[in-house]
Amino acid sequence: MAKIGAAEITLAPTKEIATALVKEEAHPYAFHVSGPRNVASPNWRDLINSSWKDPNHKRTVIACFIQAVYLLEIDKQENRTEESALAPKWWIPFKYKLTQTLIDERDGSIYGAVLEWDRAAAMADLVLIRPSGAPKAILALRGTLLKSSTIRRDIEDDLRFLAWESLKGSVRFKGALEALRSVAGSYGSSNVCIAGHSLGAGFALQVGKALAKEGIYVDTHLFNPPSVSLAMSVRNIGEKAICAWNRFKSMLPSSSVTQTSDEGQKITSPAGFKNWVLHFYGDKTSSELKKWVPHLYVNNSDYICCYYTDPAGTVENNANKENSGPINGQVAAKLFVMSKGKQKFLEAHGLQQWWSDDLELQMSLQNSKLINRQLRSLYSLPAPQKTPLQ
Repeated sequence: MAKIGAAEITLAPTKEIATALVKEEAHPYAFHVSGPRNVASPNWRDLINSSWKDPNHKRTVIACFIQAVYLLEIDKQENRTEESALAPKWWIPFKYKLTQTLIDERDGSIYGAVLEWDRAAAMADLVLIRPSGAPKAILALRGTLLKSSTIRRDIEDDLRFLAWESLKGSVRFKGALEALRSVAGSYGSSNVCIAGHSLGAGFALQVGKALAKEGIYVDTHLFNPPSVSLAMSVRNIGEKAICAWNRFKSMLPSSSVTQTSDEGQKITSPAGFKNWVLHFYGDKTSSELKKWVPHLYVNNSDYICCYYTDPAGTVENNANKENSGPINGQVAAKLFVMSKGKQKFLEAHGLQQWWSDDLELQMSLQNSKLINRQLRSLYSLPAPQKTPLQ
């Protein structure tokens, strides 16, 4: 609207501005376009009954925060301004604020972010205290981003996991570990959460495990975590060879020497591992194992993470036991499996599925082969200390 003397003339927007506005409204990554539909912002009712106590709400919001990390890097690559940025729309509705971005020193890309409860924004909407169950801080880690500025280093870490089933050699592991340790020290581990998708879930699992070894147990949520590696394949071949050898020995005459000592028994099963732990640590260890139980969200049609559903033994459903620990003291994780029949890979591996309206999950405390392998090192014995000879 422009004024010329007493007259007012309405100026139509230029074609370029109109096109930009339409493009912004229709951007596929805009929160109002592809974000969740049935998740409300915190309000005064959360002071009585917090939405964060609902596992579906918690999963949805955490997945949105990971999406925000993807968009932080996309905003940077597309030179978006503060006004046009897509990422903030994915955390502002939930009353969180960005306090730290994790930068990969190799290419300058954003691979993670720390989001903290925004007390000022919450109070403006009459949410006077942080709702029960809402973490004070969340470290979110993105996965592989197939863009020219990031694809090289992302694929480099993908290959690192594929070859060694470990991400500890990456600068991102060090940066994420330092960031998580810092916020856990500031707010307490019970008020902090770490989450990741795909490659980011791989980092989140290994960073969370590293802190668990230090006695710092952080709420961990892993979306489509990688389960395929050459190292795992080699181990599987070895395990099958051992199994075949044990079967062969069982067919030998009874005069063969039978191994009965638990100390000399090689641990190749969850039950054997449990007995080994109890032998050295006693029954108290069973309660210790309950302190860190990561949440894994997998899709049976996603070949990157589907190996987590391969059981090591009997799977016991515990859908109504949200706070249950590992079964019989064994290493365990909360595994949430979605199966919609045969799906295309990009759909099955995508992050958006975890806040979709028609999401149906089956939750169980799962002792799968891979979960057992990933978490077993938490409870291994320390190396014996050498004593000087007399």
